Amino acid sequence: MSDDTTAFDAAAARVRAGASADDEAKVLLGRMSEQEKLGLLDGDEPFWAGFRRMIEEGYNHTPYVHGAVPRLGVPGLRFGDGPRGVVLGRSTAFPVAMARGATWDPALEERIGTAIGLELRAQTGNFFGGICINLPRHPAWGRIQETYGEDPLLLGAFGAALHRGVAPNAMTTVKHYALNSMENARFTVDVTVDEAPLREVFLPHFRAVVEAGADAVMTAYNSVNGEWAGQNPHLITEILREEWGFAGIAVSDFIWGLRNAVASLEAGLDVEEPFAEQRAQHLPAALEADPSLWSLVDETGVRILAVQLRFAARRAPEEPPASVVFSAEHRALAREAAARAMVLLQNEAVDGAPVLPLAPALVRTVAVAGALAKRPNTGDNGSSDVRSPAVVTPLDGLTAGLDGIRVLDAGDDPEQAAATAGEADVAIVVVGYTAEDEGEFIDAGAFLAPELVATYPPTEGDAWADGFLRAERAASGGIVGGAAGGDRRSLRLHDADVALIRAVAARNPRTVVVIVAAGAVLTEEWRHEVPAVLLGWYAGSEGGAALADVLTGAVDAAGRLPFSVPVSEAHLPDFDPDATEATYDRWFGQRLLDRLGVEAAFPLGFGLSYTTFAIDGLEVGRPTGESLPARVTVSNTGGRAGRTVVQLYGEPQDAGEEVPSRVLLGFASVAVDAGASVEVEVPASLRPLQRWTGERLELPSTEVLVRAAAHAADTSGPTARIRL
Repeated sequence: MSDDTTAFDAAAARVRAGASADDEAKVLLGRMSEQEKLGLLDGDEPFWAGFRRMIEEGYNHTPYVHGAVPRLGVPGLRFGDGPRGVVLGRSTAFPVAMARGATWDPALEERIGTAIGLELRAQTGNFFGGICINLPRHPAWGRIQETYGEDPLLLGAFGAALHRGVAPNAMTTVKHYALNSMENARFTVDVTVDEAPLREVFLPHFRAVVEAGADAVMTAYNSVNGEWAGQNPHLITEILREEWGFAGIAVSDFIWGLRNAVASLEAGLDVEEPFAEQRAQHLPAALEADPSLWSLVDETGVRILAVQLRFAARRAPEEPPASVVFSAEHRALAREAAARAMVLLQNEAVDGAPVLPLAPALVRTVAVAGALAKRPNTGDNGSSDVRSPAVVTPLDGLTAGLDGIRVLDAGDDPEQAAATAGEADVAIVVVGYTAEDEGEFIDAGAFLAPELVATYPPTEGDAWADGFLRAERAASGGIVGGAAGGDRRSLRLHDADVALIRAVAARNPRTVVVIVAAGAVLTEEWRHEVPAVLLGWYAGSEGGAALADVLTGAVDAAGRLPFSVPVSEAHLPDFDPDATEATYDRWFGQRLLDRLGVEAAFPLGFGLSYTTFAIDGLEVGRPTGESLPARVTVSNTGGRAGRTVVQLYGEPQDAGEEVPSRVLLGFASVAVDAGASVEVEVPASLRPLQRWTGERLELPSTEVLVRAAAHAADTSGPTARIRL
């Protein structure tokens, strides 16, 4: 079989000129040996060598390569993870995805996707694994920071936007398909779900990103209705391929993403990631015993090659320089996104004026308290970790950004901090979480569970591998260096944080609390003791500078919650981080609060601004298919320019108790000058109103009240009625 290292490029040129990617892929596959065909189906690096490198050197410093065939010029899938930036090398850390969801601005997310795609390509990657849109059924989920919010419409819009941004420079992967919203038990839990909530709630956002053109879908670790997601034919073949018409590839989550090589092939999974593991062990013998399986190998091989050909045909022609990584432009974008994301939850008046923004005429000294004020804290340390070359901490950002204002480091001892705060005009207390509190669950013992060890290839005398299996390396650092992260056990702040807040607030009436977190934090025990609360997120490389922008008013407080925050954990679904079985229904977040008839502490979409807005003149056009045209007028009734988010909610009038009383139909982020009014087109969809009939999703025959609002609980906005 002759070598032709230009064969792939020639095929891609023909696809660019209009040839069928599938046809060209079949020709390429026909030139491959059986060994090369099987090599397409998993990672190129042997398991134990790759696993050792992952543990000792760290995760994804360089691309993980799958299915490269140098003899024919096939580049293979060169994986770089995300989503707060590309994990490769030392890249720009953007705010975590949940923070970006708080901007309610897919256009901004698309710009971030462009930056991520360029940084990935500049570091030899071509396959981005970071479009995470799992629905966080419970806010204690450890990896909530990797997704965008609690609402399927919001998740789909942001996932599609990130895809559009990355796509000119890399293939895109949406994950984790499906029902992945438990971290500690991710390798063992079986999620039971009826078909109706599955179709209505847990899959629409995946469908939206698939329709936007995603190249790959990564399956989840958990099982769904008794079958592992990585070998689940109902999810992969029946829904993803046959119903949605997905033409891309399905790939496994890393290392433990399937449990049976043949079953995964039969279910439609294309690539086992990231190393040569179970398929390398078991498929050769299975193919020898049943040669008919080669037809599935060929079908899979065509899909894998075709997705690479389609990408090569659409890829932007310019090669980005290495200098694009952590460039000044991308750092500025990270700062912009972080500032736009911060959510002002509370801003009460003290002596007749709101505490924020800081007024230069009144503020000469600011005390900054809390250990997190001085900590580079961009999120969890697992597979989404972006190793930014520099991180602007809150204290550094405020010191540099509060021009003419003296900044005092008040420390984190309550007594000392209170004393320092008593000498300042304003006190800022930075509290919250770190990678030790929430994030990817990293535990050596979990990786040595018998059911996971059973997936590993024989060690064949590899001393390192033998030692790993004897748990000799459990404390060696790296990816299995003891437990970290995982699901939160409480939604409260740490007791020490609450004590610090109370001590500082007792000495300084102008106390601002900045919360560093990714999901809902209960604040009822202390927030009435302070005038101002800001959700600052894990804000990325430039988070401290962005914090100064918002606190000074250089940027309006424009973030809006992408989830609801309850008053009590009693208003949340059951959640057992160690469960081996869980049942999911459609009741969570704002939908559950509405069903229970209780008010949120802060509802979905809530956020204050430094100015005020009015929404009037809602006009709803005739539906076109699933689209609902809508227009409103937004007026800035305050004294400074600002930004708000118009949210459209649909309230079915006669749909019964088993249907949410209101669902998000559309939204638009809009900037308005002081005293000005603008007309805003609000793209809306009827899909959130669809119900599963047993065979398909259909719109119910009902009247729907459409309401334009500032947040889910806002009933002051204009309404219109439509008949479906």
